[in-house]
Amino acid sequence: MDQMFSKWQPTVLSLFRFITGLLLFQYGMAKIFKIPVLAYFANPPPLIMTAGAIELILGGLLMIGLFSRIAAFVLSGEMAFAYFLGHMLKNPAEPVLHPLNNGGTAAILFCFACLYLATAGAGPISVDGAMGRK
Repeated sequence: MDQMFSKWQPTVLSLFRFITGLLLFQYGMAKIFKIPVLAYFANPPPLIMTAGAIELILGGLLMIGLFSRIAAFVLSGEMAFAYFLGHMLKNPAEPVLHPLNNGGTAAILFCFACLYLATAGAGPISVDGAMGRK
């Protein structure tokens, strides 16, 4: 069973990188271009627009697998920042620590998914892989 799954690990890493980038890219599209239209992002403050630009550009880089390690590292830091500032400390007078209560589960998952990608690389099906970058 281990041999069967381990032979697919490089391909699944590329798929994981692409899907992670796509999900972050969609947040950027919603924040910057209002596609799809979401009430939550109807009139975002400048910090959310900046986060959207980061997610749009670096999410796109992750999707194609270009500069994947640095893009993933920056996105990991952005998601950590998003969790602490946008979820846990949304109301600084009364921090909400539990992710189920503050809506930060996705931010935590994106943070650690991107941290993993920063260490694992883009995988073989990527621009980085085609250019021979590790």
